[in-house]
Amino acid sequence: MPLAQLKGISGYLTAEQKKELIRRVTDAIVSVEGEGLRPVTWVIVEDVPEGQWGVGGDTPTSADLKKLSQNATN
Repeated sequence: MPLAQLKGISGYLTAEQKKELIRRVTDAIVSVEGEGLRPVTWVIVEDVPEGQWGVGGDTPTSADLKKLSQNATN
């Protein structure tokens, strides 16, 4: 049974975005491991509260991520 655990800063992704992420990760896993494993492929999206997530010694917020995301599309 494949299991993918995804963690991110709470408040960054909407419920709809999480649903899409779960669908796409599941699709990626079964494209490698076989369609027969789709019913037993688990994807867990876990929200980590701001201040409990560190990158390079900093503690980014959901607002920081949204700003980075917007800059990437511009």
